[in-house]
Order: sequence, then C-alpha cells, then structure tokens
Amino acid sequence: MHYRTLGRIDLDASEIGFGSWGIGGDWGTTDDTTSLDALRKAIDTGVNFIDTADVYGDGRAERLIAQVQKERSESLFVATKAGRRLNPHTADGYNGENLARFVERSLKNLNVEALDLLQLHCPPTEVYSQPEVFAALDTLVQQGKLKNYGVSVEKVEEALTAIEYPNVKTVQIIFNMFRLKPAEEFFAKASERKIGVIVRVPLASGLLTGKFSANSHFESNDHRNFNRHGEAFDQGETFSGVDYESGLKAVEEIRQLVPQGASMAQFALRWILMFPAVSTIIAGAKTPQQAEDNARAADLPPLSQEAMDSIQKIYDTYFRDQIHNRW
Repeated sequence: MHYRTLGRIDLDASEIGFGSWGIGGDWGTTDDTTSLDALRKAIDTGVNFIDTADVYGDGRAERLIAQVQKERSESLFVATKAGRRLNPHTADGYNGENLARFVERSLKNLNVEALDLLQLHCPPTEVYSQPEVFAALDTLVQQGKLKNYGVSVEKVEEALTAIEYPNVKTVQIIFNMFRLKPAEEFFAKASERKIGVIVRVPLASGLLTGKFSANSHFESNDHRNFNRHGEAFDQGETFSGVDYESGLKAVEEIRQLVPQGASMAQFALRWILMFPAVSTIIAGAKTPQQAEDNARAADLPPLSQEAMDSIQKIYDTYFRDQIHNRW
C-alpha cells in the first residue's frame, strides 16, 4: 500500500480506502460476518482510511466499523457523513440543531468521543451558499465533537463553492473513467488550497469491473435496480449517471487496455491514482476478496500516456455530451 497526504489534515491516507456503503445496505444481500471480514482484510492490506455514513444501513455500517476498530491495534481514520437522515431532505434542515443531533448519533455508533472527519452528505446545492451551516460545523469543532469537516458533493460547481470556506478540509467527489469533469478545474483548485480529495464511486457502481452484461440482474434492494433514473436519490450515484447500455459498450473498449496480470477494476482504480490531486479512493468491498483485490491496485505500475489518452477518447465518444454538463 502507498499513502498520500489528506490535504491539511495530519494523516497519510492509504491510496485505497474502504467504502462502507455496501456493507450497510442498498447493494443487495450482505451479512455482518462477511462484512467484518472484509473490513479486517482491508486493514491487513494497509488500508487506514474508512468512509461511512449515518444512513448506511441506518447506522449499521458505523457500528460494524466500531466493532473492528475496537479489536485492532492499527491507527484508523474514519470519515462519516451527515444530512441524509433529513426527511424531507431540504436545505433548511441543515441547521445547527439537526447537525448536532446527527453527530451525537454517529459518535455513539462509532463509539468515539470525537469524529475524525464529518462530511455534509450531498446536501441540496443551496446549502453551499449558506455560511451559517459551516459556522455550525465550526461550533461542533470548538465543542470537541469533530476533529475536521468537509463535504461530499454531487457536482463540481458545489465542490468549488465549498472550498471557499476556510475550514473545509476535504471534498468527496465522484471521479472515474466515466466522470472526468473534476480533473478539468477542480483538482487544480483543490491542490492550490491543500484540500484532501476523496474519490467515491470509482468503479461506476461496478460497471468498471467489467463483470456486467445486458442480462445482469440486480436485487430489488440494490440501488442499481431501483435508482437507475434517480428515483430514490441523485441519478449520478448509480452507474455514475451514465446510460447502462452505453456503459457496457465503453467497458468493452476499456477492456482492451487492461494490462496482463491486472483486473479491469484494478486498472480503473490505478487510472484514478494517476491524478496527483487525489488523496484516497474509497473503493467499496462486501467480501474479503474484493477488499484484497482493490488494495492491489495501488501496486500496479503507472499507466502509459497512450492508455490515458485512450480513456479520454472513450469518455469524449460515449459520455461527454451525455453527462459532462450535468454534474
């Protein structure tokens, strides 16, 4: 495993982190025993950055992480998120009272006195223009409830607005071979301001593993079934917002670029690490084998310029007109 600085936070974060949405819910059937083993295997490989949220299994993922953290001697950095418990999920819900309540719940779930990192969980766009929200987070830091805070965003424009607040230290953003826009402007600004960049949805909900086909079936409780058109939450969270059939065609072209000895998923993760602004990738894993396979991506050699140019061409061909201006 290799490590990178997480912006202005005093942490060398593993290039491959652990994304816990899958062990919490919305990704089909899972069981806690396998989930705990996946977490343990990730830590065995050198992963020290774990991302979660209070809504992943209604706190289930946070509690599983707490269980593993208690039994391990390694120093682990756990980032969680708050805001999606709001119903309805509206901008005015992002106030000091609600944020404090969400934080107290996560402190209990994670069994800690202070959260390493709290991220606003993809709030409505107007929240980023409300200084009082970030003032409320400052208060929670002053109270010793948070060590650091950042944002998880849907859109590049939201990320650019968020980093104008002086105490925002991290931005979590979708970035993968199907979603290149963050590299065009945001990464340079993030580096300039020493913002930690946490990449989510790195495998486009599994499309970039190369394991799916037109006949693939997803369980009814899997967002890849029930959120393809944004029925439950932002469409960009599912398959990165791309049309499934177009994604399959692009995958077949990308498959030709994968070097011998690497899986397509590892190639996709290594591509992300070619961008120095990236601090860590929160790759999801539901099983120990997936966790181990993800970690091995960090050991692949750098990709050639030819491969990088080919990915850019595939993006321009299949996705630029479809999604570039949307997110």
